[in-house]
Amino acid sequence: MMANMHLIHAPLLQNPAPLLVLPLNSAGIILDPILARCKTLYSDNYLNYRRACIDKSLTVGDCLLYQRQQTTLGLNASSNHNQPRHIANLIVTDHPYHPIRKLWLSQALEALHTQLYPLIRYEGLRHIAIFARPLLYTDYDNSIEATDGNTATPLTSATSAELSVPVLDWHDDIYPLIQDRLKDLPKLRISVHVPRDIEI
Repeated sequence: MMANMHLIHAPLLQNPAPLLVLPLNSAGIILDPILARCKTLYSDNYLNYRRACIDKSLTVGDCLLYQRQQTTLGLNASSNHNQPRHIANLIVTDHPYHPIRKLWLSQALEALHTQLYPLIRYEGLRHIAIFARPLLYTDYDNSIEATDGNTATPLTSATSAELSVPVLDWHDDIYPLIQDRLKDLPKLRISVHVPRDIEI
């Protein structure tokens, strides 16, 4: 049985999936407001991710899978309905101001696939949630919306080489790649949380 993948507009942090997939960078810098909220809610994961960035053990194309401890799961229960058991830190770029490259995303999804399979087979994992917005908008792009309704300020110091990297299209590049790399995971429901300007 193949993976069942569907797009949704609902807030990521209301998803009860036991595993969250967070697209991040290898610099350890978080600018997206939802990722910043995850940093606070799942501080154990963030510290593990940040430590790996500092010691350079994470590079683009990696996936750092973190299993949260049972004692940690109850710490933020009152402020957050979703207490995932695992968090997959998908390293899709080298800096939040740099565009995602197709090769990096492909490698990170392959790494995610490899690490998900044992969880499905031996631990009964049946549902994951992927936060798609960081895959669509980099922080030099002023189309990303902050939680207070303001838009991010475009980065003016981005080099011409960085800006010349082709911007990946959701329909032509990103979503087909997610489908292709994860479609054969058995008995898995995949919720892909997309911004409201993406039709579902």
